[in-house]
Order: sequence, then structure tokens, then C-alpha cells
Amino acid sequence: MQNWLSLIMFDEGPKYAAISDAISGAIRSGELRPGERLPAQRKLAQILGVDLTTVTRAYGLLSHSGLIEGSGKLGSFVRNDVDGPIFDGTRNENGMNVPPQPGFNLLSDAIRTATSKLLRAGRHSPILQYQPGLGNYADRFQAAAALSSRGIPSNVEQMAIVSGAQNALHAIVTSILKPGDRICCAHFVYPGIIMLAHRHRLKLSPIAVDAEGLVPEALDECLRSGVRFIYVTPTNDNPTALTMGIDRRAAISAIARQYGATIIEDDAYGLLPSLPYPPIASIAAESTWYITGTSKLISPVIRVAHVRAPSVRHATMLERDICRTTVMAPPLNAAIVTMWLRQGTYDQLVAGVRSESIQRQRLVNRHLAAHDYIAHPEGYHLWLKARSKVQATTISEHLRAFGLSAVLGGVFMTKPDNIDAHIRISVGGAISHDRLERALSSLSEFAG
Repeated sequence: MQNWLSLIMFDEGPKYAAISDAISGAIRSGELRPGERLPAQRKLAQILGVDLTTVTRAYGLLSHSGLIEGSGKLGSFVRNDVDGPIFDGTRNENGMNVPPQPGFNLLSDAIRTATSKLLRAGRHSPILQYQPGLGNYADRFQAAAALSSRGIPSNVEQMAIVSGAQNALHAIVTSILKPGDRICCAHFVYPGIIMLAHRHRLKLSPIAVDAEGLVPEALDECLRSGVRFIYVTPTNDNPTALTMGIDRRAAISAIARQYGATIIEDDAYGLLPSLPYPPIASIAAESTWYITGTSKLISPVIRVAHVRAPSVRHATMLERDICRTTVMAPPLNAAIVTMWLRQGTYDQLVAGVRSESIQRQRLVNRHLAAHDYIAHPEGYHLWLKARSKVQATTISEHLRAFGLSAVLGGVFMTKPDNIDAHIRISVGGAISHDRLERALSSLSEFAG
């Protein structure tokens, strides 16, 4: 039996999708080479104990994806123009923290279905035209409704549709901060905000954190010194995986309100937990910029973010920056997200990522229980502490050989030093369970 056959799992999702995923993975990893013949459909159906139509549908999906082609009675072959591994499993995704996808084609099916419906209007479809800088009314209305359902009072005039959270942060920073302004934040923070601080000559003021993130007393001291801006990722923080409880969120909100400070809430992972905490924006709506998007919850392939400004006046301030930089969010992508929200598909896609993340975190716990790390049980990264920076560097290089994104802690530091020994390891992306388990087993021995 070919190795890829053993990877076919029928425990979740359509059987044809599981077969397609296994063959696709074998082609992308290089196990199935260009020109290689696949098993006859009837024979494969017998081996797997499924109907012939199931295998036929799987082969059809692979053919439609451009990975295989049929040659009549000769059978089906991997296309010759598939030049080597499409996905090189020895490479990470440029250090990005990428959501894992469930073991069936939930996302691709959702994109295909939504795109087909949206384009039925043909050349007259409004999504084939330029949109207002903040997004069209229908997309903003649906975004406002989604946030309101989470307890964040929102109306359409407060909303902006942008090309991902980084675009959102750029527009907010450009609109409300000026060179020399300071921002209270954690010592380890999302690199995107570090880059923006350097570019716009802002000053990041790191404060103490504990097991729930920003310490209220430390925030009070920071704001007392004259700082009026706060940046926070309250759920499954990147990179530390820390999550604020409801009382901590209320305390942070109260202190911000006391000093008249503005909160930038980057809620990239907020909906991943099955029982999410209320966003800070639901407590301090009048002073919080709230950002949520698809890149970390579903997939970066769509890359749409929704921004809720503290007021209508603040929202209009974003439009200038959006028009000067990205002009608008991609209309088709924005419309797809709107359709998903309206039909409930959005929640299904997030649930799929959540389920896969849980499975991967169980593998992490199985192999790394004895090691010093932090992870959210429904997230897809972990924050590992090595014995030294030298060991952290060695571990990072070692994991990349397995296709894991392993980023040294210094990348996330507001004030880099030469001794930090942390590593953010992403267990998301395209890596298979089998390869992930081998990587974690090797890591456990290597870092032991």
C-alpha cells in the first residue's frame, strides 16, 4: 500500500474530500511525482471500502484543481507540469502564524459556493466595480450586525472594511497618532505594531504582564506618565498565548476611561475559543478601536478585516488613509465574508479551524508536557522557553527542517536584548498531523 493511503481519515467530513486531501498532500509533498499513475478508481474504492462514485468525485476534484489528469483507459496521472513539490514541507510560511484547516475541503467549498453565487449577476455585479473607501453599505451593515451580536454596540457609519488587520492598524495609527506619541503595550508584542511604531516614529512603552496579560497597576503607572494610547490583543495573544479574563478586561477598561486613553484592540483570535470572553470594546465602546479579521480566524487567502471606530467621526478619519494606500478592500473578498456572516458559514469555518487547533494542541501536550511553554487549548501557536538564546536559535533552525514556523522571541520584543530565550512555534498551516507529531517528538528530545 502506498504511504499516502494510510493518511486517509474518514472520521470527519465527506469521504471524497478526505481522499482528495490525501492525494493532494502526497503530490504537494513530492511523494507522488509528476507523471506517476494513481490507482484505478474501482481498485481504490475496493481498498478503501467506499463507493466508486466517492472515488470518482475525489478524482474529479483533483482534476479540477489541476493536479491530476485522466488518460482514458490508461487511468489517472499526476500532471507532468506539476514541477516538484508544490508545498515544500521543509519550509515554514515566512514566519507567519497561519490557521490550520480541517481535514476536508470546508474552506475551498465555501469559497467556490460563495463566488459562484456572487458572480451570477455577470458584468453588472456591483462587486466588479470600485467601492467606497470604507466599504460598501451592505458589507459595513453586516459587519456592524456581527459585532453588535457580540455585545459591541455598532452602527454602519462606525465600520470600515479593510484589507486585513495590518492595513487596519496602519490606517488607525496614521489617523490618530503623531510622531513622538507613546503606546502602552506588553514587552512581547505583535511585530506589525513594532514596524508601524518605527515607521511613524512612535514610542512603545512596555509594561509588566502576568498570566492574564497587561497588569492593571502597571497600566495605571504608564498612563499616569502621560501616555494616552494602549495596544492589546486580549485573547490568545501573539506571541505569548496569554488571555485576559473578564475581570481583567473590565479593569483595563476602567483605567483607560479614568485617563481618557484610547484602546486599540487587535482581536485577531477572539472568536477561536468556543466560549469567548466579551471584547474590551463591549465594555469601553466609546474609547476602543476594535479590529477583527479572517486571516487568523479562517485563512489569509481571503484577508478581510472589520474595523469598528469609537465614533462616526473617527471612522471618517480612516477613509483618507485607506484611499491613499489600498484604495479599498478587495470587493469580492469583502462580499464573500458578508455572505458567510449572513448564512452562518463564517461560524462554521471558524469552528473548523478551532477543531483542528484543538487536535494539534493535544499533540503538543502529549510531547511537550514536561517543557516550559504556554499555549491556548484552542489556538495554534505556543510560546516556548528554552534554556538559553543559543539553544532557542538551535531549536528554531531544527524545527524549520520539519516545516514548522519557529520565530525567535526577539522578533516580538519592543526593546530587544541579547539573552531572551523564547520561541513562538506555530502548529498551524499546511503541516500534516503525522509530520507535526514527528517534529514535536524530535523537539521533545532535542530540547530535553
